[in-house]
Amino acid sequence: MGARLERTANTRIAVALVAIVFLATGFALAGEDAPPQGNDAKAILKAMSDYLGSQKTIEITFDSDIEVITPQLEKIQFASSGEMLLSRPDKMRAHRVGGYADVSMVFDGKVVSILGKSVNGYAQFDAPGSLDQLFEALRVGHGVALPGADLLLSNPYDVLVADVLEAKHIGRGVVEGVECEHLAFRNGETDWQLWVELGDAPFPRKLVITSKTMNCAPQYTMRVKSWKVGVQPAADAFTFAAPAGAKKLEADALIDLDELPQGAPIGGKP
Repeated sequence: MGARLERTANTRIAVALVAIVFLATGFALAGEDAPPQGNDAKAILKAMSDYLGSQKTIEITFDSDIEVITPQLEKIQFASSGEMLLSRPDKMRAHRVGGYADVSMVFDGKVVSILGKSVNGYAQFDAPGSLDQLFEALRVGHGVALPGADLLLSNPYDVLVADVLEAKHIGRGVVEGVECEHLAFRNGETDWQLWVELGDAPFPRKLVITSKTMNCAPQYTMRVKSWKVGVQPAADAFTFAAPAGAKKLEADALIDLDELPQGAPIGGKP
């Protein structure tokens, strides 16, 4: 995930815009009969990337956790859940609910619509193009870091390995009862781990991003509970209709739809 992952881990993670992501609970360390191999890690990552990139539609349900560090160096974790339907090249629908926001997003290939049910308001902005272009527009034009979004690019491998300094195949692990390959990667400012399902459908099951430049090394975790490919979306799956009485908001008001309470500290430099 390279430099993008580094920027992601050090940014307030506005999953309010898109609850994109992955992966289920639990992990296991590798056995000692085979040493970890970087080439194996990259080969598994490449197979996963090729598989994800080849899918026309992907539907998932997920849980995510974000950690913050208080001024007293207490680590606090916030949790949320959601679902997402992606249809390449240019459509997506996502929903995330947590303790501080209930947010849905629809992208129809031209316009992004975000509805905050907890505030009964919505915002829209033009973003014509592909999902790849949408992710970049959110990151650059709207200052939104989306942990895990790189996994959903049409060709994720090149982005994922950019700036990787070290890659390890830790071994096997079990996530939500599913046997997975456990991979670990290091960049200059982050460590990230990935659990990839074994078999002909190497889907990512868990992702953990650890910031090495923040005090107490806070983490962001995403876990997939279920996933499907080859789904046939409903005719109106990517059509947005504002609820009666909902107020239209400016795009910069969307910070209030973050999965963290306003004023929550992220953590300082060590």
